[in-house]
Amino acid sequence: MLKITLQYIPIDTDVAFLRIKQQYIHISHWKIAFFIHVFASIGTLIAGFTQFFPFILRKYKPLHRIMGQIYVIDVLFITGPSGLIMSLYANGGLMGRIAFILLSILWLFTTYKAYEMVRKKDFIAHQQWMIRSYALTLSAVTLRAWKWLIFVGAETFFAVELPPRTVYIWVAWLGWTLNLLFAEYLINVKYKK
Repeated sequence: MLKITLQYIPIDTDVAFLRIKQQYIHISHWKIAFFIHVFASIGTLIAGFTQFFPFILRKYKPLHRIMGQIYVIDVLFITGPSGLIMSLYANGGLMGRIAFILLSILWLFTTYKAYEMVRKKDFIAHQQWMIRSYALTLSAVTLRAWKWLIFVGAETFFAVELPPRTVYIWVAWLGWTLNLLFAEYLINVKYKK
């Protein structure tokens, strides 16, 4: 993800993903949301990742709290809202937009619930909501993995090249729905014994 982010430094509007978004690059709020989302998301991925190490929670509680606060602030006030703005202009037509709008709303909601539960000192519910939230955060990674798998799979096994719009719609949904289903499975295994 860092490698993807570094493509945009210095700020460039004609590289990587932006090459297929030229019809929106002139829309100021979209362009601002894009760069905010791309650069701040690295912090979200790192801060969220640290929250799942029991030894950090046990031995470095202040670090756990600080990284958790960074994660919550980043998602609720920076990457979540910027992602929601971007989702209104997502590729894949209406189906692509709906997928990313739902992802953004669920990401904001699950993160808020994780924050709300820790404020209420309901640490089990807090952990469950954080699992859901971070599963949605990881959609940035899994979306790209699904895109690669679908393109390679179609070409390798079926000798067919799928239309990019079709692939984009599939990955827009697969990138987060399967993550959330897996998160629910993990929650069930860990907490519903």
